[in-house]
Amino acid sequence: MTEAWTDHGLKALRLACHTADGPSLLALLHMHDPAGVLQQCGDALTAAVSRAVPGAQETATACATTLRERRWPGDEVLARQLDTAGGGADCVLRPLSVDLEELSGLLEGDPAWGGGRIHLDTAECRPALADTEESWDEEEPEDTERWLHVPCEGARDAYRDMEDFIATLDDQDLVRYLGIAIQGPGAFRRFKDMLATSPAQLQRYWLFSAERQYGRARAWLADQGYRPAPPTGH
Repeated sequence: MTEAWTDHGLKALRLACHTADGPSLLALLHMHDPAGVLQQCGDALTAAVSRAVPGAQETATACATTLRERRWPGDEVLARQLDTAGGGADCVLRPLSVDLEELSGLLEGDPAWGGGRIHLDTAECRPALADTEESWDEEEPEDTERWLHVPCEGARDAYRDMEDFIATLDDQDLVRYLGIAIQGPGAFRRFKDMLATSPAQLQRYWLFSAERQYGRARAWLADQGYRPAPPTGH
């Protein structure tokens, strides 16, 4: 029986991913349901497999199966990455140490100032708003070739996340109230305010939303020929 993810567990997961602590990562994934965090920890799990951490290959194989059954955007990309992590085949995507959360912010930010670019050497995610303060013309012309343009795709997918999350709920009263909340301007704020009355479901939504956002960012990056580089630890 696996435990639900708590704030403490998620904090420990983020630390294990950031420091590439394979044994701690595997312990957390065995203790909790990994399906809720696969996009968030997939690159750290890839690193654990490549370093032959005991149990990592088996966990990665099980996670790849879960990803293929779920079939959200970016899931097949990550599943193939986990398949090749052990060295059985080459991954055609070039590694780039980009932060998927930051990339998601560029892709799904406010259309009025969203989008931006990624530096292909440093993996810096630079919002378009920052470029209003420093002109591209100030850079060397050849330096622009080291940047990958990121378009702003708006909040359409994030709105669909709310709709899809509502469909997972059993509480029909909450389903009805949330369905009303997401109609019209201010839908995101009303949805979160309403869901805050049920802390457990709010926690589920944050995980659900993060998984979808990370997955979409991963899929977009793969379309450009890149994948997040596994963490190296410190």
